[in-house]
Amino acid sequence: MNARTARLLAWALGGVAVVLTAVGIGLTAAAGTIGLGWGDLTVVMVLVFCTVGILIARRHPRSPIGWIFCASAVAYGLGSLARGYADLREAGAGSAGSLAEAAAAYATVSWIPAILVPAAYLPLLFPDGRLLSGRWRPVAWCGVLGIAGFFLTSLTKPGALEDFPTLANPYAIDSVVRAIGQGVSALMVLAVLVASPLSLILRFRRAGYEQRQQIKWLVWAGALAAATIAIGTVGYELLTPAVANTAIMLSVLGLPVATGIGILRHRLYDVDVVINRTIVYGALTVTLAAGYLGSVLLLQLLLRPVTQGSGPAVAVSTLAVAALFRPVRTRIQATVDRRFFRSRYDAARTLAAFGVRLRHELDLEALATDLRGVVYDTMQPTQVSLWLRTDDRNDSRTTDQ
Repeated sequence: MNARTARLLAWALGGVAVVLTAVGIGLTAAAGTIGLGWGDLTVVMVLVFCTVGILIARRHPRSPIGWIFCASAVAYGLGSLARGYADLREAGAGSAGSLAEAAAAYATVSWIPAILVPAAYLPLLFPDGRLLSGRWRPVAWCGVLGIAGFFLTSLTKPGALEDFPTLANPYAIDSVVRAIGQGVSALMVLAVLVASPLSLILRFRRAGYEQRQQIKWLVWAGALAAATIAIGTVGYELLTPAVANTAIMLSVLGLPVATGIGILRHRLYDVDVVINRTIVYGALTVTLAAGYLGSVLLLQLLLRPVTQGSGPAVAVSTLAVAALFRPVRTRIQATVDRRFFRSRYDAARTLAAFGVRLRHELDLEALATDLRGVVYDTMQPTQVSLWLRTDDRNDSRTTDQ
């Protein structure tokens, strides 16, 4: 496939996905079942997947990652169209028929190809679009067979459809063979979902500096999504379903965005800063929130005999948290740098120590030697050139590593 054909095909897939999603949302709106949830955020997922898929396919047409995103967007679009048509028929806008039942059956299982394919193959192929080695081909084929088998066995599951309880599955097969096949397929998919991150870890250990920076983007987005899903699941009722679903969906969207940044190498080397700030401000938020809630409860108990209500406790706690923001942030930043960014932490300490010596050093030759040593320790260059201006003459000293 040449570059021009790849661009046209990528744009065509993106356009089909967007059109299918738009029509599906229109049908769902006509049925009167629009509400903030997973299905109604599909349009955002489709747009993000399309954009990333088109950008990657245009730049790297031989990489399957871009085409996986485009295909997932089309699968999302088909699911949205099927769901909208089934909702419209279920709402009584038309006579029920086999087509509406087929649409409802596909809409129920449409998440399988749309989600499991990127989840299984993105860590396996990232960032160059190739397997780590030929030994991983059985894992890739296991993913194909497992996802296809799980899709077919879920599509033929007997009983009412999970997303449409009033409709019976028109393709139901009540057989022990189907149940066994569904279990085996689920185990195969689970094995691939476990093996794919392992492949990414092994790739990271063998990779050079640039590829490690690419992998860090995907790992950061995956960790952020996992943390958001865990928090949203635990606090589902506290956050309300709408907020929890939106937060989880946005965190999942970080995966294709991080993939695009890593593969297209846009602001690639900012990943360490992003990870650093995420850890620091995440820990800072948790620490201050816990301290605020604890201080409010404690002050309410202490001030209850002399005050009415929780106003004074809230005011004092707010002022205390505001006062502690900067020192707590500084302490957390130092801890994170020391634990996870040791080279940067050591470089900062070296520069700070040199600044102290600089205020007391009077010997110019000793100062120049000390300065070259600091540059070596913090930046590790291949050569250092130092120019010292004395009167109107330049005194140049060059040191090779």
